[in-house]
Amino acid sequence: MLSIKKYAAIDIGSNAVRLLISSIIEQKNQPTKFKKTSLVRVPIRLGSDVFLNGVISEENKERMLDTMTSFRLLMKSHKIVKYKACATSAMREADNGNEMVKLISKKTKIDIDIIDGEEEAAIIAATDLHSYIKEDKTYLYVDVGGGSTEFSVIHLGNTVASKSFRIGTVRLLNDIVKKETWFELEDWIKNKTKGYDSIDLIGSGGNINKIFKISGKAMGKPLTYFYLTTYYNKLQTYSYEERITELELNQDRADVIIPATRIYLSAMKWSGAKDIYVPKIGLSDGIIKSIYYETVSSVNL
Repeated sequence: MLSIKKYAAIDIGSNAVRLLISSIIEQKNQPTKFKKTSLVRVPIRLGSDVFLNGVISEENKERMLDTMTSFRLLMKSHKIVKYKACATSAMREADNGNEMVKLISKKTKIDIDIIDGEEEAAIIAATDLHSYIKEDKTYLYVDVGGGSTEFSVIHLGNTVASKSFRIGTVRLLNDIVKKETWFELEDWIKNKTKGYDSIDLIGSGGNINKIFKISGKAMGKPLTYFYLTTYYNKLQTYSYEERITELELNQDRADVIIPATRIYLSAMKWSGAKDIYVPKIGLSDGIIKSIYYETVSSVNL
C-alpha cells in the first residue's frame, strides 16, 4: 500500500524567503521517502532593514505580504496537508517583528513561528545529516545565514556542542559585525575542536551550495581549503557587476557570496579542517522532517 502526502516548509531568513514543498512517500515495510517537489526562493533581504534600522520597512512589509499570499496559493494548489513557517534572526530582532507576524496571519492566514538560534540548529539537525557523516569521524557543521551562523561539533555521530553566532552575510555586507564577535567565535571553535585529532567541515547554505555546484565536484566529494581559498580570492578580483555578468551569479547572490565564503574559510582555519563537505540540506529540509516526526508543531492547511 502506497501513501503520498505533501508537507510544506517556509523559511523566512535575513537574506531570502523560501517555500519548500516535499512529498512524503510511505510504503509498507519500506523506509519513508522525502522527495522535494518544489522550491521557491524570493530575495526580500529583511536583514538589510532590520540590522541597520531595527525595523522592517514599509516596502518589505508589502513584499512579505505579497510573498506569503503567493505561498498560500501555491500550497493550496499543491494540496498541502501540513506546513510550518519559521522566521529567524531578522524577524527575531525587528522591533516590529511580532506585529509583522500578526499582520501576515490576518491578511494571508499563514501562521509564523519566530525561532531562536538554538531551535534553528536543532531543526537543521533533524535533516538527513547523519546519512552524510561517518560515525567514526569528527565534524564541525556550519550553517551560514544572512543574520546568524549556526555551528555544531559532531563527534562519533553525536552533537557534542552547538552555538549560534550573530555573524551572517547581510550583517557583514553592512559592516555591523563587531571584532569581539569574531574573537568569540574563534575562541569557541578552537576550544570545542582542540581535543580531536582531525576534523572536517560540513557546510550548508545557499552560497556554499552554489560554490559546490560551480566546482563540478561529484556529490559526496569535499571541497578543499585550497580550492575555497582560491575561489574566494578570485571572487574579490571581480566587481559586483562582473560577478553577475561574467560569473553568472544572481544579483542577490553576487554580494553575499564573499562574506559567506569568509565565514567558511575562518571556520576551517580555526578548526584545522582541510576539507568541507556540502550536502544539500538546510532549515527547510529540517522543518519537513520535524513536521513528519512531530518534533515541532505544525499547521493543517
